Amino acid sequence: MTLRLGRHTFGDDATLMMAIVNRTPDSFYDKGATWAEDKAFDRVAQVVDEGAEIVDIGGIKAAPGVEIDAAEEKRRVVGFVERVREAYPELVISVDTWRAEVGDAVCRAGADVLNDAWGGADPALVDVAAAHDAAIICTHTGGVTPRTRPYRIEYDDVVASAITDTVAYAERALAAGVARESIVIDPAHDFGKNTFHSLEVTRRLEEMVATGWPVLVSLSNKDFVGESLDRGVGERLLGTLAATAICAEKGARIYRVHEVSETRQVVDMANTIAGRRLPARAIRGLQ
Repeated sequence: MTLRLGRHTFGDDATLMMAIVNRTPDSFYDKGATWAEDKAFDRVAQVVDEGAEIVDIGGIKAAPGVEIDAAEEKRRVVGFVERVREAYPELVISVDTWRAEVGDAVCRAGADVLNDAWGGADPALVDVAAAHDAAIICTHTGGVTPRTRPYRIEYDDVVASAITDTVAYAERALAAGVARESIVIDPAHDFGKNTFHSLEVTRRLEEMVATGWPVLVSLSNKDFVGESLDRGVGERLLGTLAATAICAEKGARIYRVHEVSETRQVVDMANTIAGRRLPARAIRGLQ
């Protein structure tokens, strides 16, 4: 399925790197390394140089913490989106927000994608995406409240729940006027899930791919990786890349990542083994 992310179009065989750029002082992974605007802009330059097609800018960490209202979230991201848009006209800009008010402001500033990590908590977000001809990421969270951790959440079948909820969200976005080629679904590893749930959606990701909607995965340094391997936040790269290889083999299209170049190599290798991509060169035994 061809992807159209705002003003940018990608063929149905394209796999895309979405680099994380946090405008927060308390992000779980980088601990505020890109809180200062110039540091965040340097991060954008770095990931563009590494080949990221998308940057995903976020103004609030997902975990519980200090309350951030819509006005503060906009203060953190809107002007920054304008700056990035001016500097990188060909870059896809995504903003990680669940609030329609923030979504409207960032789309006016030049964002192409609204990455709703909280599964439609604000039902008006689809209307904002439609009004701006923006793309939207439809996630599965099991109905948890934004910025809360799951506690003893249960599913009869977590993959069936992820499919049902994300497809319903996608269809609601379509009915609101979002273009079909601009809708992406995401099982949302860790969100509304324990480690066993996240492992299950990884193992069975091809079932989400089979819905026909493009699938995004956000695996980078997540808790399910850390708990699987008993590794802290700064020690999860190898586990993340192993999970990435599985998702690539099963057909994921977009990868939300901290480490761009490493992820790109893993995704390209997995797709080459799967026969969906040719080797960059193949001269062994031929010369």
